[in-house]
Amino acid sequence: MERHYYVYMMANRPYGTLYVGVTNDLIRRVWEHKNAFVNGFTERHDLKSLVWYEVHSSSYEAIRREKLIKKWHRDWKVNHVQAMNPAWEDLYAAIAA
Repeated sequence: MERHYYVYMMANRPYGTLYVGVTNDLIRRVWEHKNAFVNGFTERHDLKSLVWYEVHSSSYEAIRREKLIKKWHRDWKVNHVQAMNPAWEDLYAAIAA
């Protein structure tokens, strides 16, 4: 059974505050953010919309990518979201279906 690892971005509104994370269960992790089970930055800033994600086949690659994206300038992150999700829609419903 092949495992997948995800790098993802949460936002509180279009062009709003962004959070970059990594997980091996994207549906569960986003659900935790949406229901405020994750204390800290995402809860304080009301980050409940999944606006971008990508899939990796190894935890090493996903963590490496997360660390890289976290170092990016905000404009680069916004452009990255725009490329995949120009309307800044919450992608949770699509992945949870």
